[in-house]
Amino acid sequence: MNGNPFALRALLGPSAVLCRTALTGSHGVALPPFVDHHVHLHLIDESGFAAGGIAGVVDLGGDPVALARRPLELIPHLAYAGAILTAQGGYPSGRTWAPSTIWREVTDSSLHPGVAGGAATAVEEQVTFGAAVIKIALHSDTAVFDAATLGAIVEVAHENSLPVVAHVQGGGMLRLALDAEVDVLAHAPFSEALTPDLVSECVEAGQQWVSTLDIHRDDPAAISHATQNLAAFAAAGGRVLYGTDLGNGELPVGINVREVAAIHAAGIQGSALIDTLIDAWPYSDALAGVATFIPGDPPASIEDIPRWLANATVVPHEELVHDD
Repeated sequence: MNGNPFALRALLGPSAVLCRTALTGSHGVALPPFVDHHVHLHLIDESGFAAGGIAGVVDLGGDPVALARRPLELIPHLAYAGAILTAQGGYPSGRTWAPSTIWREVTDSSLHPGVAGGAATAVEEQVTFGAAVIKIALHSDTAVFDAATLGAIVEVAHENSLPVVAHVQGGGMLRLALDAEVDVLAHAPFSEALTPDLVSECVEAGQQWVSTLDIHRDDPAAISHATQNLAAFAAAGGRVLYGTDLGNGELPVGINVREVAAIHAAGIQGSALIDTLIDAWPYSDALAGVATFIPGDPPASIEDIPRWLANATVVPHEELVHDD
């Protein structure tokens, strides 16, 4: 394949380009910037993202004030939810990793601004601080929203042209999310094996699922459910987003090869695997000025892609010279 752009694109998709770096002459493959669609920046040292091949991140639960103050020019580029909206006493309140700055209790379905604990008040706070998405928690082991309050949150978010992302965990929670027209699941469902009809309903609703498979590597039941569900969702035409839940345990900053390999094992392979990484959701504009560059020879086969991606790094566009 070395030097054959047609074979390269057949393997990795139409955006793959053979190129070299202008400064060192190092040959490799350039792809659109990679995005990790589920991170928590307050729990990690973000300095290694660029060297690890990740150009953009989506923070799905953090202090909205701190996130809004982060300089825009930093790599990785940042889109964020701000604080997680939860029911009174709901997840993640009480968790040691979740200071009170990163979650808001919503106790009233009011659509009027300025109501203490109101749905509109909580959503509008995140909007004010620049949120690109709204994150909610639906965890059956804790308190969860009633249908009216959940519906109000989704309604206000959609009125502000923001998708709603849900942490869904436990029996009945996916049904609740579907009925409320939640747009994205922060994790491929891992609590149970879903029926084909329920998976099809998620696809027909236009849901997107973030992978986060590697966080379950020490839980055989959860990794089995999540992998099976993600495989069925993708096979039915569902849109999968690469994401790691970085900050949740010992995970690498940058490309997580275990996550990539787990997505591959779910049958999302080749160009479809690359698509999960280069999907720019929820950025309103393409990630400007940078590409993800993998030095050296391209992968020889689909099976080689996860391991090959381990060498990815972020490079400014002006440093790359196309070979084809």
